[in-house]
Amino acid sequence: MMSEYNRAMAAFARPAFGVLLSCLLLLAASHGQAAKPSAAPAAAAQTERAINLAESGHCSQALPLLKKLVHQTTTSDLKKRIGLDGLRCAMTSNTPYEALDFLSVLSRDFPRDPEVLYAATHAYSDLSMSASQTLAREAPFSYQVHELNAEALELQQKWDEAAAEYQKILAINPFLPGAHARLGRALLSKPQPTPEAVAQAKKAFEQELEIDPRNASAEYVLGELAKNDNDLATAIRHFSKATKLDSEFAEAYLGLGTALAASKQFAEAIPPLETYEKMAPDSPTGHYQLALAYAGAGRKDDANREAALQRQTAEALEAVKRRAATAMEKQSTTSPAPEQK
Repeated sequence: MMSEYNRAMAAFARPAFGVLLSCLLLLAASHGQAAKPSAAPAAAAQTERAINLAESGHCSQALPLLKKLVHQTTTSDLKKRIGLDGLRCAMTSNTPYEALDFLSVLSRDFPRDPEVLYAATHAYSDLSMSASQTLAREAPFSYQVHELNAEALELQQKWDEAAAEYQKILAINPFLPGAHARLGRALLSKPQPTPEAVAQAKKAFEQELEIDPRNASAEYVLGELAKNDNDLATAIRHFSKATKLDSEFAEAYLGLGTALAASKQFAEAIPPLETYEKMAPDSPTGHYQLALAYAGAGRKDDANREAALQRQTAEALEAVKRRAATAMEKQSTTSPAPEQK
């Protein structure tokens, strides 16, 4: 049997051993923690090298490093610098699609930064131009090339030329969804379309619905054309279809309510106009039309409330326009005059 002395020594040894083990573990842990910072200088050196390479024009060497670092770096200012350097390198070293990864990170982490937004604007524009040039080179006779041309002409407000491009598209593919509607849009976008152009546009939107019966925009435009011709029954039918096809189409609800009120169906006009008002509470037109519908339905207090809201929103809108005009005027007067050559 173990003597009292041996028991006492064993009891003493257990906690002593535990203390020793704890000390060893703490020592090992502290050694590990001390060793970790040694990796930091290496990472910092790699980051500095990548940035120096990028900003000195050695983009082919910098890009592989920057692509890794933009996902690893946690310091905000450094991540932004790496992202912008990587974006510039990708766009200037004939590897434009490598820019997409940098754009994704920058857009996610700096969504309101003006420098990032400016760089992204140019990058997306350059990517678009590159893709369009590739399309023109690889498929010069495709309808997509005519579609790009038409869209560019629309931006320049060259409506006749745009309409001619859409006609070419329809000659290639007469059943292409959206093409008839775009033709109709170009025909109606001219400042003062002729009756012939309006009739042609109406036919184009009707043909669009034959191809795509779920085109809410085509239904809406046909509703507007019918309303302009004072064909209120037809207008109501088209506007109603547009709201059913697209429950978030605010202007379709306004068109429906306006046409119903114009045909003296005031009670029926109220629900779509109330829906429009919820979607566009700052629209003076919505409040005005709803005031007319309430008045026609005998709801005098509601009509007075909407009339007051119409005045308020109209005044607020006019104030915004005045402030914008004043700002533009100040900008034009403070801008430096062009140098005389």
